[in-house]
Amino acid sequence: MKILFVCTGNTCRSPMAEAIVTTKNLKEVEARSAGIFAGEAPLSENAQLVLSQQQISFSHTSKPLDKEDLDWAELVLTMTNSHKMAILQAYPETATKLFTLKEFAADSTEDVRDPYGGPITLYEKTFHELKLLIDKLIMKIT
Repeated sequence: MKILFVCTGNTCRSPMAEAIVTTKNLKEVEARSAGIFAGEAPLSENAQLVLSQQQISFSHTSKPLDKEDLDWAELVLTMTNSHKMAILQAYPETATKLFTLKEFAADSTEDVRDPYGGPITLYEKTFHELKLLIDKLIMKIT
């Protein structure tokens, strides 16, 4: 399954989610990430630090979400409901494969909070939240 993770700037949440899935080395699952308002920027320093603490080696440059990403994906998972609504408005044809990560993995309407600009402890909390959600996601799709 081809999974696209989407957040705002593609420097924290969605690339961490992509990294977590990628390190699982699942043959039937491929992950990418993009941001609704992304430019070309490196992974945030704190996100990189948290991944390193978890022994996850991950190289990343943020990229803006485009139609090609959405066409590639079989499942599009956003970090917030507002991301989901923005994509749905611009690309209504994605409706059947578009969910928030928490909606799909945990049947929850809550968002994954953006750690951008916060302390390292917030990034660590976000990483562990993403890891738990991705474990549930993998159980659901494999």
